[in-house]
Amino acid sequence: MITLTNLAIQFGKRVLYKDVNIKFTRGNIYGVIGANGAGKSTLLRAISGDLEPNHGSVELGPGERLSVLEQDHFKYDEYRVMDTVLMGHQPLWENMKERERLYSKAEMTEEDGNRAAELEEKFAEMNGWEADSEAAQLLQNLGVKEELHQKMVGELSNTEKVRVMLAKALFGKPDNLLLDEPTNDLDLDTVEWLEDYLGEIDESQTVLVVSHDRHFLDAVSTQTIDIDYGKVTVFSGNYSFWYESSQLALRQAQNQKLKAEEKKKQLEEFIRRFSANVAKSKQTTSRKKMLEKLNIEEIKPSSRKYPGIIFQMEREPGNQILEVEGLKAVDTDGTVLFDNINFNIEKGQKVVFLSHNPKAMTALFEIINGNREADAGTYKWGVTITTAYLPLDNTEFFNSDLNLVDWLGQYGVGNEVMMKGYLGRMLFSGEEVLKKVNVLSGGEKMRCMIARMQLQNANCLILDTPTNHLDLESIQAFNNNLTLFKGNILFSSHDHEFIETVADRIIELTPNGAIDKLMPYDEYIHDETIKEQKAKMYC
Repeated sequence: MITLTNLAIQFGKRVLYKDVNIKFTRGNIYGVIGANGAGKSTLLRAISGDLEPNHGSVELGPGERLSVLEQDHFKYDEYRVMDTVLMGHQPLWENMKERERLYSKAEMTEEDGNRAAELEEKFAEMNGWEADSEAAQLLQNLGVKEELHQKMVGELSNTEKVRVMLAKALFGKPDNLLLDEPTNDLDLDTVEWLEDYLGEIDESQTVLVVSHDRHFLDAVSTQTIDIDYGKVTVFSGNYSFWYESSQLALRQAQNQKLKAEEKKKQLEEFIRRFSANVAKSKQTTSRKKMLEKLNIEEIKPSSRKYPGIIFQMEREPGNQILEVEGLKAVDTDGTVLFDNINFNIEKGQKVVFLSHNPKAMTALFEIINGNREADAGTYKWGVTITTAYLPLDNTEFFNSDLNLVDWLGQYGVGNEVMMKGYLGRMLFSGEEVLKKVNVLSGGEKMRCMIARMQLQNANCLILDTPTNHLDLESIQAFNNNLTLFKGNILFSSHDHEFIETVADRIIELTPNGAIDKLMPYDEYIHDETIKEQKAKMYC
C-alpha cells in the first residue's frame, strides 16, 4: 500500500501537480497515463524516493518492501546476472552476504553462532532456499537463456540487460512495485508472459505501471491514474475505458444542444456497455465493481492533444502490388535472418511481418525499398504502386541544421504555409517550426517523419516499428488512421493493439521459409498448430 499526502512537485516555476492525496491499495494495478511531460515517471521517482517532492509525503504500509524497475542499464555491469536479480530482494540479499561472511571465517565465536542461527531463521522465512531457482525461472521466462545467468551483466546486450532489470524488479514478490515502461525492448511473446504474470499478482501487492503499450495497460490495469490539468486523479477502469469515455465527454462538450439529461443517459449507457465487455478481462471482478460504482461526474474531456495523421492516396493502385520470390537475407555475423521467402501482396491488404529476430523485418523493408541487396531471390513492385517508408533508424534524415519548415519542404511540393500546416497537424506550433532538426527528441523526429510520409500521398505504406518514441496520443491517432487507410500497409510492430486492429494478414519470416496466414493476430498467436509449425521452422 502506498499513501500520498498533500504531494506537490514543481520544477522552477512549472508546477506539475499539487495537493495530491491518494491511497494506492493492495491487490490493484494502476496504469499511469498522461501527456508527454505531464510527470508520469516523475511521480514514480517521488514514490521510490529517487526524487524529493516539494511538499507532502509518501508512505508505505508498515514493514512493506518497494521494488522499482531501474532505468540505469550499466549500474550492475560488474555483477553476475543471477546476483543482480537476487539484489531485487534487498533484505534477502543482505542476509545472504552476511551468512557468507560468517561461514567463511576459519573459526566462529559463540556470538557468530547465535547470529548465524538468527540469519538462518530469517533466510527460511524469506524463502531463501528457493531464491536461486525462482530467480533462474524469472530470467528464463523473460527470455534470458540459462547460459547467461552466471555471466557478468556488462557482457550482455542492451536488450538482455533490460530483461535482467525487469527480473530484478519482479523478484521476491515485493509488496509495492513500480514499473516504468516495462515492455520496452521486449518481444511480443515476453510481453504476453508479463501480462499473465501481473494478471495473477498477490492480493497483498500494489503495482503502478507507466506504459505506452495500450494492450498491455488494458490487460493488467484495474484502475487508471490520469495526470491532466495539473492534477493526479484515480479513474475506474483501464486505458480503453478512459480513452473512449473521455472522447465521448469531449463530443458532448462540443455539442451545445445536448441537454444535461441526455448527456447523463449517454454516459450511463456507455458504462453499461463497457462493464458487460469487462467479463473477458483477467482483472474482471475488481474492475467490474469499480465501474458499477463509477460516478458519471468523474467522466470529463481530456486536455490531451492528438496529432492529425491523415494518409491519402494520390493514385489508385492496380491489382499487382508486390511479388517476392525466394528472398534471403544474412546478417553481418553470418546469421540467416530469413530464407526462401515467397509471397504476393493483394490489393488493400494490411500485412504485419513478424520474426523471432527483429533484424529480419528491417532487412526485408530495406531490401524492398532498394536500400539493401538481397542475398538471394527477387522482388517486383506493381507499376501503379507508390511507396512511403518509415525506417527503424531515421538518424541520417536529421544530420542537418535546417529548421523544420525547410526540412519538410525537401520532401513535397508546396509553400511555407502548407509545410507549417502539415507540421501544425503533428503538434508543432508557433516558434517550434523554426527549431533545428538536429536538436529534436526521438518523439519529435518520429512526428516529422510521419509528416514527411503524409506529403508523399503514397498508396503503399511501409512502417518499421512505427510506434517507437511516440506517446500514447500519437500512437492512438496513428492507429486510428491506419485502420481507415484504403491502400496497402506493410509493417512490423511490438504494439499488440496496433497489430490486432490494423493487420488482416500475418507473414512470419524464419530461416526456413515463411508462415503466411489470413487471420486476426490474437488468433494467430494462440493457434496450437502454428506454434508447432514455428518450433520446426526456427530450429
